[in-house]
Amino acid sequence: MRVEIWSDIACPWCYVGKARFEKALAAFPHQDAVEVIHRSFELDPNRPKGDTAAVIPMLAQKYGMTEDQAKDAERRLGDNAAAEGLAYRTEGRDHGNTFDMHRLLHFAKEKGGQDAQDRLIGAFYRANFAEERSVFDDDERLIALAADAGLDADAARAVLADPDAYAEAVRADEREAAELGATGVPFFVLDRKFGVSGAQPAEVFTQALEQAWGARSPLTVLAEGAADTTDGDACGPDGCAVPGA
Repeated sequence: MRVEIWSDIACPWCYVGKARFEKALAAFPHQDAVEVIHRSFELDPNRPKGDTAAVIPMLAQKYGMTEDQAKDAERRLGDNAAAEGLAYRTEGRDHGNTFDMHRLLHFAKEKGGQDAQDRLIGAFYRANFAEERSVFDDDERLIALAADAGLDADAARAVLADPDAYAEAVRADEREAAELGATGVPFFVLDRKFGVSGAQPAEVFTQALEQAWGARSPLTVLAEGAADTTDGDACGPDGCAVPGA
């Protein structure tokens, strides 16, 4: 069975949702027969490379809140991450263009298979959400993360130096997401039978895995990501769901 996960490295709910899905997968009796593939989805595809900004002021402006309220929202999101055993820096992060990271994820899949791709996206998430050094304005940082994931550093550097490398693969993923009706991420598609939208609780992913394992039907969305709730929270072009107080 194949599980495809559309996500963006800049999306905190993708970081949390990946952990929740993996919790369900670890308890799934047929986990060894499940292939997980990460698909590309840029929340801000028109953002120029090198255009970075601090997260807290961005949240305050986007949601019409004070910076103190934005900090509280980030702390609540940090609590969601911590509940899944994830480190999360609630202050001092930045955000920016993710296209090169998506290109490297396709490179990882081609050169090292799904395990290499999963290691690399995990490294990107940790670097973005848990570590101090930015991943948005430093190609050498991305190359080092690719090497840590077991990929050849020189080959990764060559990918970044060629703006056309794996670019069409990223765009193809994004077109397919639109065809499937995904307007935000994370978005999980299980064996092209069921879709799960948002960072759902592990129990929802367990249900989806069980149903998809034996079912044959067109794609059915089991849970829509609700922008004003924790369960199913997601990120879309207009921003990420802010955790409630």
